[in-house]
Amino acid sequence: MAKTIKEINEKIKKGKAVVVTASEMIDILEQKGSQAAAAEVDVVTTGTFGPMCSSGAYFNTGHTSPKIKFGGGRVTLNNIEAYTGFAAVDICIGASAVSYDDPKNKVYPGEFNYGGGHVIEDLVAGKDIELKADAYGTDCYPGKELKTKININDINEAVLFNPRNCYQNYNIAVNLSDKIIYTYMGALKPNLGNANYCSAGQLSPLLNDPYYKTIGIGTKIFLGGGIGYVSWWGTQHNPTVKRNDLGIPLTPAGTIAVTGDLKQMESKWLRGTSMLGYGPTLTVGIGIPIPILNEEIAQYTAIRDKDISAAIVDYGTAYPKGINESIGRATYAELRSGTIKISGKEVPTGSLSSYSKAVEIADTLKQWIEKGEFLLTESVASLPGAESDYKLRSFKVKE
Repeated sequence: MAKTIKEINEKIKKGKAVVVTASEMIDILEQKGSQAAAAEVDVVTTGTFGPMCSSGAYFNTGHTSPKIKFGGGRVTLNNIEAYTGFAAVDICIGASAVSYDDPKNKVYPGEFNYGGGHVIEDLVAGKDIELKADAYGTDCYPGKELKTKININDINEAVLFNPRNCYQNYNIAVNLSDKIIYTYMGALKPNLGNANYCSAGQLSPLLNDPYYKTIGIGTKIFLGGGIGYVSWWGTQHNPTVKRNDLGIPLTPAGTIAVTGDLKQMESKWLRGTSMLGYGPTLTVGIGIPIPILNEEIAQYTAIRDKDISAAIVDYGTAYPKGINESIGRATYAELRSGTIKISGKEVPTGSLSSYSKAVEIADTLKQWIEKGEFLLTESVASLPGAESDYKLRSFKVKE
């Protein structure tokens, strides 16, 4: 029997909703079948906690006296470059931003770097952030220089805005070259010395809703320890890739853009991260509730690690040339075992995302819903789906 989000919310308000995590749903469906599971369970919670480079934040610092116009000038936060091309005191910082003036913060192989993701973490943690500004000065904004401290409790708005998070499946990265390489997938040892992956697998949000039946624009989510929303589909959203019989994409597919109030969030769930020899990023905690509206959705939310496989890609020679072709596949059950076999060789695996933290996020979101502190939202528009004509385009270099 089909349900609606409105009906589920009424049960949440009365404390009668049955809420389980995606890992718990696996056992329920195996024991009771999809029809009974769909009738019994109202909400399934998911979670992921991993580095997501396409993340950032924007702030309004409030005006100084005399007033200064950041727009068109230059601003650094803890010596990390911020973007100023909005207005007088609106600024934006990306998770991957670095300082090009301070030799300590340049990206060198074998070194870790403080960057934009660390600034976001420090701000959320309540630390004072040093702001330096150089401006050209105008009649209405005469200030030309500023050096001060800002704190999340003192500025007007502080908003997390991440253009691409929650990749729906992703590559397993290996290195076929004869030298170590430093990538956004971590350090990769030569000659298939290791294999790195980055997903919560059976807990991952978009893998539990592979066709975006419930996750859409306007969906309310757990974001960085606070409340956020899916604000658009993410950059590089690629929903029309090949899928297996369970709807799971075989290569990187859907993504979401997310937004939320940084003042609600916790630094525990937004961690500045540095990839050795590659640069800074932000590790983000996201949890998405999936309303069990029917039997089909119940079946999707019982996906298991052994049902999800990812493409193995050579980052040593092929990927830098723009070749993203698979040299093999492995399931998440195999990846979590600690080794996978590639070309007859046993290769140790490592995860860049934390499964235990993903479990904690799914459990936390479950508790919020059970306590009536978190209601579900109807999406206002769907994400482009597998049957859409949405295409991922690559940039062509012109002669």
